Amino acid sequence: MSVNSPDSADQLDVVLVKAGRTKIRYPAELLFDDGVRLAVRAPWAGDGVRDFGFVRFEPGDVFTEYYWRDRWFAVKEVRYGTGELKGWYCDITRPATRSGAELVVEDLDLDLWVSADGADVLRLDEDEFEESGLAASDPAAAAAAVRALDELEGLARAGGFGALLR
Repeated sequence: MSVNSPDSADQLDVVLVKAGRTKIRYPAELLFDDGVRLAVRAPWAGDGVRDFGFVRFEPGDVFTEYYWRDRWFAVKEVRYGTGELKGWYCDITRPATRSGAELVVEDLDLDLWVSADGADVLRLDEDEFEESGLAASDPAAAAAAVRALDELEGLARAGGFGALLR
């Protein structure tokens, strides 16, 4: 099987890599994989509560995560355990790759948060992105990352991710 071929497995391990190291690995239920885009669902995989100030991720939260093999981002719909929408956390990443039951995504530091009502659209970690040195080491990737963040912010401000996630 090629690295990016669709597969019918019900479970995947999502592997988030940053600066060449595995940042987090967690099991997720595969919802679909059409060969270009795939979606998984997983409970909050962090240890305990993570309070960002504008949102808290905590045990019981459920993430429906959308990844692309041809786009430089991932969109994660975040819901309380009750099913109520918290918002969308978007990671700027290199295009996702899949090999069997493993989905690997390289985090490029930039993030976007969009509240459930769409009122808050926050660009995050731009300082970390600058400090990463990606602009010097891989200018094309850095430019693609910035374009991806701009695209997601534009979609969020224009009414959300509905068309993107259908």
